[in-house]
Amino acid sequence: MKSLLCNGHVWHDGQFQPLDVAIADGQIISIGSSLPKEGFSVIDITGFHLVPGFVDVHVHLREPGFSYKETIATGTAASARGGYTGLGAMPNLKPVPDCMDSLQVQLDIIEKDAAVRVYPYGAITVGQKGETLADLTAMAPFVLGYTDDGRGVQNTAMMEEAMTIAKTAGKPIVAHCEDESLLEGCITVHPGNFAKAHGFEGACAESEWGQIARDLELVEKTGCQYHICHLSCKESVEVIRQAKAKGLPVTCETGPHYLIMTDDDIKNEGRYKMNPPIRGTADRDALVAGLVDGTIDCIATDHAPHSHDEKCGDFTNSFNGVVGIETAFATVYTYLVETGKVPMKTVVDALTVNPCRIFGLEGGTIAEGAVADLTVLNLTAPYTIYGENGISMGKATPFEGWDVNADIAMTICGGKIVYNKEDKA
Repeated sequence: MKSLLCNGHVWHDGQFQPLDVAIADGQIISIGSSLPKEGFSVIDITGFHLVPGFVDVHVHLREPGFSYKETIATGTAASARGGYTGLGAMPNLKPVPDCMDSLQVQLDIIEKDAAVRVYPYGAITVGQKGETLADLTAMAPFVLGYTDDGRGVQNTAMMEEAMTIAKTAGKPIVAHCEDESLLEGCITVHPGNFAKAHGFEGACAESEWGQIARDLELVEKTGCQYHICHLSCKESVEVIRQAKAKGLPVTCETGPHYLIMTDDDIKNEGRYKMNPPIRGTADRDALVAGLVDGTIDCIATDHAPHSHDEKCGDFTNSFNGVVGIETAFATVYTYLVETGKVPMKTVVDALTVNPCRIFGLEGGTIAEGAVADLTVLNLTAPYTIYGENGISMGKATPFEGWDVNADIAMTICGGKIVYNKEDKA
């Protein structure tokens, strides 16, 4: 199929320009002003802005094993609604993808049901239990990298061995950093005003940045490519900034909720409970500064749907994990770009260019010969976020009731329209 997106503002050479984009056979074949329309299916994007398709390297699709929370079909449809054309799927599944037999179960469902590109991760340890290394070498050709997301690898020698194998396999270690020895009796909440008001023993920031520091010593020793999940605190930003200054092969991500909210915004409701927790104002401001100066490479949602029963309680009685992939761009654009805190280029890079560069994925650019993974933005589309209105089976958004000013008009993956706002009107 040949399509021509015309009359829009196209992200090209780091800025929006009035250009047309021609697509054929899943690739961009031409970019220019007033391209000929003959032979093309014309998609008029007048008043809209076109960027490369978003890539989220940290998503929980819950299938196989937990399809009552989310499925690959619903999770990828929700992702398309959020402007995403590529996803890194976390291994918190049943069976855990810790060997080829288990991974194949997931790969088969992806092949059958995914609406966008899904790149699975393999687990670092068998069952994500931290006791025995998974079959990293066998899974290497089929996974984005290795992670035990949801738990940090507590054994230092085991993490070093995993890094050594990952280095040989040419795959990154993608680390959930959490020192469990510092968390006895704690609940996953920042030890700030909210925790004090509710009598909670909060999770200290050192449980995150301390394990990052440990792992960075191992990175220096092994040379392994190392990516850190969901930064939440100011100390983590500084530790990573120093590691990058030394030239270590380290990258990282944070989420929209960490960049926008503080623990003063939360209530004792399950929709605010996540791991790591939303922290204080100084932490949020440090994360924003780290995004702007390039210390933080990616914005990733950690989209983690649960059932209503698992999230309807308070902090004591709810699971960790919130949703956000359908509204990530809208919140970031409204509360960071429009407020002047973060340049648009930084946001586009964090959602497109950097994830593709770090993980060696196609996409992340609008250029002749590039894959036709594209997102059409409506930057003048105010609405109020309500979880019940989402496509995802998970409805527990911390942004419930927040007003935003932008939306996704269309998502194109491999030249195919996988989401069109007009179809949902």
